[in-house]
Amino acid sequence: MNTRCLSIFVLLLLVSTARVTADTPNVIVIMADDLGYGDVSCYGATSLETPNIDKLASEGVRFTSGYCSASTCTPTRYSMLTGTYAFRGKRTGIAPPNAPAIIKPGTETVASILQGAGYKTAVIGKWHLGLGGESGPDWNGDLKPGPLEIGFDTCFLLPTTNDRVPQVYVHDHHVENLDPADPLWVGDKKPSPEHPTGVTHRDSLKMDWSHGHNSTIHNGISRIGFYTGGHAARFRDEDLADKWVEKSVEFIEQNKEQPFFLFFAAHDIHVPRIPHERFQGKTSLGLRGDSIIELDWCVGELIKTLDRLKLAENTLVVFCSDNGPVLDDGYKDNAIENIGDHRAAGPYTGGKYSVYEGGTRTPFITRWKGRIKPAVSDEIVCTIDLAASLAALTNQPLPEDACLDSLDVLGALLGEANAEGRENLVQQDNGSRGTYGFRAGQWKLHRYDKKSARNVVVETELANTKVPQYQLFNLDKDPAEQNNVLAEHPDVAERLKNQLSGIIEQGRSRP
Repeated sequence: MNTRCLSIFVLLLLVSTARVTADTPNVIVIMADDLGYGDVSCYGATSLETPNIDKLASEGVRFTSGYCSASTCTPTRYSMLTGTYAFRGKRTGIAPPNAPAIIKPGTETVASILQGAGYKTAVIGKWHLGLGGESGPDWNGDLKPGPLEIGFDTCFLLPTTNDRVPQVYVHDHHVENLDPADPLWVGDKKPSPEHPTGVTHRDSLKMDWSHGHNSTIHNGISRIGFYTGGHAARFRDEDLADKWVEKSVEFIEQNKEQPFFLFFAAHDIHVPRIPHERFQGKTSLGLRGDSIIELDWCVGELIKTLDRLKLAENTLVVFCSDNGPVLDDGYKDNAIENIGDHRAAGPYTGGKYSVYEGGTRTPFITRWKGRIKPAVSDEIVCTIDLAASLAALTNQPLPEDACLDSLDVLGALLGEANAEGRENLVQQDNGSRGTYGFRAGQWKLHRYDKKSARNVVVETELANTKVPQYQLFNLDKDPAEQNNVLAEHPDVAERLKNQLSGIIEQGRSRP
């Protein structure tokens, strides 16, 4: 190739790269943890204010039928990243501390799709999708496979969830600040008879447990599971949100000249609820409410960073939650006692762990300044659709055997006129088969193969309630799902039963 041809080739390459950067928006997905439909003020909360989330809603599309696909964290995160219902996968229920990587290397994900489109990609915050091979994480060695093997260029993680051990950060393939002379051990059995736990040293706890969270103590709080060592690597609960913001701002600044994808996985509202001291006591709802305004602060810091770097008009922001709310989820933090008139699930019944609307219908907002016109939409959209929708946005093909349940609802996400969302959606509780919700338009079918429903009323203690295998609700007339109308509409019930069974048995729902 002569000098002139080489110069033309380089010029064309630079122009092409510039066009990708100019025409393709950055993407930030902010996923809250255990945030209910009624927990933020733009969705009706009056006991606290969330001005930064409200600002997103006022400048974008606020969905009234925005969903996650499951009412617990691991299956929703699996489905959001892979575009496939979690009940189709293995070990997709709430992951234990030593869970191996649930999403296997080579799986197409939102991150790999955008990486293929030239994006720099990062996940910062709660992971809870397992790390390592089939034998589980090597906490003192290379923690892979993990996010970097499924499309992320970098990660800075809470490896499990903060009520589960260990309380350390994972940066890319290693535990951050780990001292080799003080190795980290994580297990499901007490390492020694004298090991302090929430049972043996309950009097020392700064937050008491109500059920299940009574093993190893860290920072005055007992957790699920056991661990020892790694003391230099351990974090303070109160500092989590600040660290997520710090690392996210670093990533945005480092990649401001090229397209980037940031999955900001907050932890604030999940137990144990220990927001930074500057937020404690700031709401009437106690630590749960204080954690919500800490989340709102995180959103504000990300938006301020976009504004400062003049990236707001070239960034699509998606705000969502991994499941609905729960009050007592294992710790005595007075969430129930302080609830007052606040309705965490808004007008809906249920919350975390249930397939009632309160379990999966959550705040869902999209903002892209200069592109999305402010609106309120009742189109059905779901976090599982981000894979296909972002593939469409970036002109990336989806392999036939990938993202099996993700639908292209990009038009609805961007608030385009006459754009439609989903026709139907399967909802599940945890990772196991057998409990489903199925929404199709105004109708909602419940299917309980085990004939029980959990956490029907979020403002009270968890409870299992006996129910028939099938129930049918008209959400237009009965959004709280109080009146089972299956007997009055047997034809509708039969149609939805067949649709749901077909989606489950066919192994996919994406055309």
